[in-house]
Amino acid sequence: MCRVYVAGYPLSVKIAVLGTGTMGAPIAENLARAGHDVVVWNRTREKAERVKGATVADSPADAARDADVVVTMLTDGGAVEETIGSIDSLPLWIQMSTVGIDATEKLIQMAAQRGATFVDAPVSGTKEPAEKGELLVLASGPDEARARCKPVFDAIGSRTVWLGEAGAGTRMKLVLNTWLVGLLETLAETIALTRALGFDPQQFLDTIKGGALDFPYAHLKGKAMIDEEFPPSFAARLARKDANLSATDTRAIVASSGASTTFTKSNSPSVAHWCSTLHPSSSTSWLTARRRSGFDLSVWTPCTVSVDSRM
Repeated sequence: MCRVYVAGYPLSVKIAVLGTGTMGAPIAENLARAGHDVVVWNRTREKAERVKGATVADSPADAARDADVVVTMLTDGGAVEETIGSIDSLPLWIQMSTVGIDATEKLIQMAAQRGATFVDAPVSGTKEPAEKGELLVLASGPDEARARCKPVFDAIGSRTVWLGEAGAGTRMKLVLNTWLVGLLETLAETIALTRALGFDPQQFLDTIKGGALDFPYAHLKGKAMIDEEFPPSFAARLARKDANLSATDTRAIVASSGASTTFTKSNSPSVAHWCSTLHPSSSTSWLTARRRSGFDLSVWTPCTVSVDSRM
């Protein structure tokens, strides 16, 4: 492959993408579309074979052989640790999975022991932004790695935010996920209240449009709630995992500061709990979830939760 170099780094690089699920597959396809030499690996080989423009490897070690960059996009910290542990030598390692603060610290130590350059770069966004190459990349790591990461991040995201030393990306992902869970819950409550007070819920969205209270996500998710159309965009088990990571890490941080907290794992009305009540391969609302769970529906409201057992 002929390479063009800018500032000493190639614009086209060989990239191993380990994990080709809901997020990893479109990330790999966008990297290939950008002209990179992409090799993919996934535990379920059939998923890797569906990635367009990429070569499928039989093992993580085969995928990483001679690669300039290794990208991990796997379920959790344990899966990342096991997968990377099977690779003999690591070049630049970009860890994009959402695994939480404790697991990220372990991976940072693992990279140091292996002599790898480690960049912690979880992403914000689900299936559609991933497919469009419009993810928000929350990058953190050594300054000298930025130029090497740029071709990767430019291909998969609309914006990259560098936040400091490795681990800062994961901590910011904790902040965003906590905000997201609260936002969805409040938006659902507001739409239900609007309807209960005799308004068309669309009038609420029209009222805030263009003002200080407006934000794009309200219209994106609000319309889905109003129409009760919830196409799967993320696996429910992974949504639960991410929400529980936010709750667990936040409790630990608050406890270490000596303050009090009211976070509860899997018992609060959040994605962390209600994803577990949904039937596999269904798209439904929190209203349906609560009905199945035997809750008093007169004191709760619907919200968007989509699940897909294929992920």
